[in-house]
Amino acid sequence: MNAIMRRALTGAMAISLAAPLAACGGQQQDTGAGKDSIGLLLPESKAARYEKFDRRIISSRIASLCLQCKVDYHNAEQQADTQKTQFEALVKKGVKVIILDPVDAQAAKSWVDAAAKKGVKVIAYDRLAEGDVAAYVSYDNERIGRLQGKGILAALGSQAAASDVVMMNGSPTDPNAPSYKKGAHDVLDGKVRKIVYEKDIPGWSAATAKKEMGDFIDAHGPEGFDAVYSANDGMAGGIAEALKSAGIKNVPVGGQDAELPALQRLVAGTQSFTIYKEVRPEAETAAEIAFRLLRGKSIKSFTSDTADNKTKSGIPAKLFKAQLVTRKNMKDTVVRDGAVRVDLLCDGALAAACKSLDLA
Repeated sequence: MNAIMRRALTGAMAISLAAPLAACGGQQQDTGAGKDSIGLLLPESKAARYEKFDRRIISSRIASLCLQCKVDYHNAEQQADTQKTQFEALVKKGVKVIILDPVDAQAAKSWVDAAAKKGVKVIAYDRLAEGDVAAYVSYDNERIGRLQGKGILAALGSQAAASDVVMMNGSPTDPNAPSYKKGAHDVLDGKVRKIVYEKDIPGWSAATAKKEMGDFIDAHGPEGFDAVYSANDGMAGGIAEALKSAGIKNVPVGGQDAELPALQRLVAGTQSFTIYKEVRPEAETAAEIAFRLLRGKSIKSFTSDTADNKTKSGIPAKLFKAQLVTRKNMKDTVVRDGAVRVDLLCDGALAAACKSLDLA
């Protein structure tokens, strides 16, 4: 064989070998892209915590654990279909660990199960998704509801047994909402005269809570209730607006999340309490678990609890304890921990009230 023929044959063989390699590379492009990626899917941005704290803390902790790791982040803006698309896109990329805070826990079941069959580990974060989740990180949600119930009773004081309460519960698609409601009922039932009105608020909408409260006041008058249970601070803000519009004062209103506007309402006296769930330990634990699952390591030391969803029992879990925050203990809770800046809390018209509470 002469040199010209050898060169031609060698070139042909190189092309023939390169073709299947290129094709194989094209098929693996998606599945290899997520090798060192951890997916993070948060449900919405209306609650200040998700963008301001959860995303930042989780991303920072993962970066400190793994220099080459990337957090592939997306926010569903309260749309379950959007979150499904985001989740499936992560799986297609080859992401093997996803931290999921579901918009709709029940709707998530089919895609969580499908992902698990492909070896994807899903960490249910803050809300317990249905399906084959690998771990769960959140707070003891029934205990939170009980704290909220105790907050209402404490605000009513000696008048509790003769008091009527309105309950504005959380979104029916959020698996935490029934737990809050159950915990609150465990405390309130039999301790107040009556729950005179109760409503689950879709999407935790402050506007809907405001309308429901306004409609109730229109129908029953300002004397038709003595306190309002609100499952979170966003809705409590809408309820407070409805009370103000009706000229109603000194009615206890409770919430949850220790958001800045709610803490300002505590200072002003238009909200009685909130629930402080420190985000950092929850977010950092989720990040630790995600990294360990990504590297095939045990998560036992991070999951001292277990949880059950409707389709799986004994899910490794970490459930933190929350705190009730009132005007009296703000300084020793949210202010002490740096969860709120005093200059923002005590801005403008609240300066004098903050001074009286020894906050500024």
